[in-house]
Amino acid sequence: MAPSQRPLLPLLLLLLPLPPPPPFARAQDAARANSDRYAVYWNRSNPRFHAGAADDGGGYTVEVSINDYLDIYCPHYGAPLPPAERMEHYVLYMVNGEGHASCDHRQRGFKRWECNRPAAPGGPLKFSEKFQLFTPFSLGFEFRPGHEYYYI
Repeated sequence: MAPSQRPLLPLLLLLLPLPPPPPFARAQDAARANSDRYAVYWNRSNPRFHAGAADDGGGYTVEVSINDYLDIYCPHYGAPLPPAERMEHYVLYMVNGEGHASCDHRQRGFKRWECNRPAAPGGPLKFSEKFQLFTPFSLGFEFRPGHEYYYI
């Protein structure tokens, strides 16, 4: 790495705040139907991942609620393609707080997604996470309000 290049710190913190108590049941039912969608471009050109980009020395924090979505867009290159060794490839892990602090996926982490097709013909790979209490999918993940979730 050239001395002038800043290291990329691909850290993402997701916060699930505790929801406020609903005033009555109908408002709660309406809130369940609403969701927000957040996009994260997981590549070295995203300034939010550069060292010093956040108060904690780098990283990216997104505050989400139950039923929200997070879309992760992988690096993508169009024609003319750069040399293969310059294309970005990432493996994204979901880790606990210790794994996030040490940037170590072996701290109770598991592989969540792999950005391994930077020249895909249809555009960038996109992975979507829905923050839900219960999942119908065997490989889905269940999230709890008031907890923090980390991707590295």
